[in-house]
Amino acid sequence: MPLGIPDEEFIRGKVPMTKQEIRVLTVAKAGIKPDSVICDVGAGTGSISIEAAIQAKDGMVYAIERNPEGIELIKKNAEKFGVYNLKVIEAYAPEGMDELPQLDAAIIGGSGKNLPIILDEIDKKLVNGGRIVINCITIQTIAKCLEYMRKREDYSYEAIQVQVNLLEQVGPYDMAKANNPIYIVTCVKQGGK
Repeated sequence: MPLGIPDEEFIRGKVPMTKQEIRVLTVAKAGIKPDSVICDVGAGTGSISIEAAIQAKDGMVYAIERNPEGIELIKKNAEKFGVYNLKVIEAYAPEGMDELPQLDAAIIGGSGKNLPIILDEIDKKLVNGGRIVINCITIQTIAKCLEYMRKREDYSYEAIQVQVNLLEQVGPYDMAKANNPIYIVTCVKQGGK
């Protein structure tokens, strides 16, 4: 299955879901290989976890989510898309992260107010050359992320801001309907393990 499952294909509830265009960029920035081991923190509906698991067909994805509705949606979506290399960890990160194996990539979609602690825990598990991709919706999250990474000489990072506009038919016209802008920060571990 190619990268970029249409949004309407996912089973959804009231849990926020990362939109298709952002999922494609996030998974691409994570540099996932067929045998990669990935952690998705704040997995929500599991849309990124599913896309990552499809790309890492011989690897494993660990989806960490605290919301019971999100946990059920991840399981239902995994079943719907025939994804069996995905393990759900019901926890409020950084809880539950101690059971993770060494990681090739980590994706953070939600961190509550625990971003620095979560990054510390991921760093302990991330292999040299591994990637962390953080999707930041708020200015506070991007600020915390950049502040953390500036202090780390063993990481390089880049940040992009993405604004997706979809055309919507309004009578005889096509008008842009904007999705919220998002920052995608990609961090690469240069040293350590």
